[in-house]
Amino acid sequence: MAEIKIDVRGETCPIPLVEMRKALRKSVQGDLVEIIGTHPASRREIPMAADALEVKVVSNEQNGDEWKIVIQK
Repeated sequence: MAEIKIDVRGETCPIPLVEMRKALRKSVQGDLVEIIGTHPASRREIPMAADALEVKVVSNEQNGDEWKIVIQK
């Protein structure tokens, strides 16, 4: 199982979502994808996209202006 980290701090939609989808295409079943960002709308959209893509949201944390979402393929 691999862990893929994506840093999209300072990026706005749709960049965080596009990067998440790219990482999922490269990953295999069971891999973790960690996305760190600052754009509030992306924090809402990424879990919705994960549900639509039938991948599991492992965690969704906010720390000040930054958030971190971990999903598992």
